[in-house]
Amino acid sequence: MKTTYDSKDLQVLEGLEAVRVRPGMYIGTTGSKGMHHILWEIVDNGIDEVANGFGDRIDIVIYPDNSVSVRDNGRGIPVDIHPKYGISGVELVFTKLHAGGKFDSNNYGFSGGLHGVGASVTNALSEWLTVKVYKNGVEYTQEFHSPEVDGKIISGAPKTKLTEKPCDKKEKGTFVQFLPDPRVFDGEKFSYEVISKRIKELAFLNGGMTITLTDLRDTDEDGNYKSVRYCYDGGLRDFAKYINSSKVVLYDEPVYVERSAKNFMVMLAIQHTDSYNESIFSFVNNIPTTEGGTHETGFKSAYTKVFNDFARAKNILKDKDQNFLGEDFREGMTAILAIKMQNVQFEGQTKTKLGNPEVKILVENLLTDALKDYLNKAKKEVIDAIFAKADVAAKARLKAAQAKDMTRKLNSMTQSALVGKLSNCSGKKAEMNELFIVEGDSAGGSAKQGRDRYFQAILPLKGKPLNAEKKRINQILENEEMASIINALGTGFYKDFDIKGLKYNKVIILADADQDGAHIRCILLTFFYRYMKELITDGHVYIGMPPLYKITDKNGTRYAYDDEELKKMLDSAARGYTLQRYKGLGEMNPEQLWETTMNPETRTLTKVTIDDASEAESLISVLMGDNIEARKSYINENANFNKVDSFKEIAG
Repeated sequence: MKTTYDSKDLQVLEGLEAVRVRPGMYIGTTGSKGMHHILWEIVDNGIDEVANGFGDRIDIVIYPDNSVSVRDNGRGIPVDIHPKYGISGVELVFTKLHAGGKFDSNNYGFSGGLHGVGASVTNALSEWLTVKVYKNGVEYTQEFHSPEVDGKIISGAPKTKLTEKPCDKKEKGTFVQFLPDPRVFDGEKFSYEVISKRIKELAFLNGGMTITLTDLRDTDEDGNYKSVRYCYDGGLRDFAKYINSSKVVLYDEPVYVERSAKNFMVMLAIQHTDSYNESIFSFVNNIPTTEGGTHETGFKSAYTKVFNDFARAKNILKDKDQNFLGEDFREGMTAILAIKMQNVQFEGQTKTKLGNPEVKILVENLLTDALKDYLNKAKKEVIDAIFAKADVAAKARLKAAQAKDMTRKLNSMTQSALVGKLSNCSGKKAEMNELFIVEGDSAGGSAKQGRDRYFQAILPLKGKPLNAEKKRINQILENEEMASIINALGTGFYKDFDIKGLKYNKVIILADADQDGAHIRCILLTFFYRYMKELITDGHVYIGMPPLYKITDKNGTRYAYDDEELKKMLDSAARGYTLQRYKGLGEMNPEQLWETTMNPETRTLTKVTIDDASEAESLISVLMGDNIEARKSYINENANFNKVDSFKEIAG
């Protein structure tokens, strides 16, 4: 790989107004997710420097005006004049689409930025942007802005020329600060939590790199700015330990292997727990591939073959024994698979599934060699734990034939299991229909009376459903509440799940705003996440938000959905008002439930999404697993069930 990096290395594929005209084509949305996307484009440039061995630190700062800066200690953007375009490398990168050094494998062995649009798109959607480059004792600075001239916005135009001044010769890298344009991202603010979660993942994926976040908008009790620093020398091993921190692991140190070929690298960490679920988290050039792809297929093939061959060679499997299936080895497994490569082909615009066909064979061959070497040197207790787990899983799989028969029966059975429970809607268009899964018979009764029967179906739950995190499939199917949900949805579940069978566009969980209600929501979301994940990833699952208070005065009746809203309403309420606090959904009559919670014109729904699969996995393990102390700690720190005490404090 070349060590020099000059403007002639930058190639231009095409110029910026299109970004401003149709930002959704480049960043997906002009909401919060899109605004964070233009930050990730700059962060990814720094990560690419780290991934290719040119830097080891990235610092992110959020400022009070909602601008943000990213500083890396890589090589720095080229500052010399491009031989064809006659402008500096800095100006080229920030003003031309498809300009960058990542189209040439001599400059970057691996790159998360696929299209070279990153820096220019960030600039185009910013009110202003400042770049500083540190090279050879010189600080180079250029400013860009998006002024409005004669009613037209000029996107990402140079405000100054590239200027120079001396700096410490030890300084190197790039500093970029920008303000997302409020004309594009109306009212959106950077989220410390969203950024923190993503950079933690990046730190795991790039072992040894230090990445920091400082929020100048917020201070703690001691007056210190909110900040966090991540650095994981163990890389993927530490990632696996983090995800499994609330689970019972079968061996302390994760299995770890890595192998490289020309401009290709694969890294794999594996750790088994006593759970029944497999969890595979895969990444390509630091980009999460939540839908998997050819790299996951190659990993599974290599993993199954190598471990079966080892079992035969060591007489763990006898001649009369059948081979283990891949799912036997993967039961209870947490695996982190990360590859770095060139010419990535993702399926679709979301970059969530790897499509390169050659990667399957490449990953399979590299991991076959790596896992063979590992097993020949592995500790006996690790090998014993993995094969004992697989043996138990294989025996359970044979018993699960009954569960599969039950699944088939479940998918073909009549509605008899739902008689007296499901009140279906009369509309036949699934894309219009809604299913409310309601806590309790009383609330279910009100919901049935208050609903719009044409498009709203009601399924009351008599008791708490089964915690799917701790049960095998046959136990789930034997649970009446779970069987009713599966049957009502019409999709089947687990390996037989088919989103095409979904009878309702919206699946709405409606539970009380207390600890029991929160537990029911967690149980249902855990079940959907484990066995019907597409319901969530395709945007079909919602949380209903019933009000906590009803205020009545001479001006009428209003509802408050949280304590902050209540305080505002009380401040403006007329004298002699009455206040009712709802302890549960069952206290509402059908008309109130319709008006506040079910009427599409007035209700509030929260869509359930999975932006970070590894964080979701860790959180589910905390909330639904066996580690009681971890669960208590999380709930005490994060949960708010709008208790009466908080109301009393407000009412004073």
